[in-house]
Amino acid sequence: MDDRTAAAYTPEEIEAARKLFAGSCEFVAGAASFESLIPVGPPEVAFAGRSNVGKSSLVNALTGRKTLARTSSSPGHTRQINFFDLAGRLYLVDLPGYGFAQVSKSMKETWQDLASAYLRGRPTLKRVCLLIDSRHGVKDSDRETMKNLDAAAVSYQIVLTKADYLKPAEIPRAVAAAEAVARKYAAAHPRALATSSQTGFGIAELRAEILAVATG
Repeated sequence: MDDRTAAAYTPEEIEAARKLFAGSCEFVAGAASFESLIPVGPPEVAFAGRSNVGKSSLVNALTGRKTLARTSSSPGHTRQINFFDLAGRLYLVDLPGYGFAQVSKSMKETWQDLASAYLRGRPTLKRVCLLIDSRHGVKDSDRETMKNLDAAAVSYQIVLTKADYLKPAEIPRAVAAAEAVARKYAAAHPRALATSSQTGFGIAELRAEILAVATG
């Protein structure tokens, strides 16, 4: 597995990742139960995070599309595991959000059980991008998810979202704070990445990171 920092990627690697993500990307299926998960195929990179952290927006930004993954201002919009086929080489997987209170306890538990079953049962899952709102940092619900990912022995990396809301000088501090948390968890990648789906900040580097992980 490639553990270089995003800054270490060459222009050629950045371009290769751009071309991949500019290629065909199609919604494959949505799974509302473990039994309905699609068969394993190409490598998978999943996106997890608190509800309304910007998972769907990030998937759209990575692929250069506006409506590939549906977005909503209402927390809890993603209610199943959604699979997207990227040029037949990689599955992007959008997981249900967590940490919201607008749905019943039983519904939350159903989604959490589904996500846990997926994380423990996908041999082709290369990494989970754990999305954290850069304005707020790592919350208790994020730490709980990190514990679960550690228990499942799934490699994951913190990806800060909504960096456009921060002043330029605040971004390195937010990254450093996230990395300090990551160092406390066994399965966490040591480097955090900052992104903005609105401005494109950090998107090229995240694409290169995902390509390296998927093909490494």
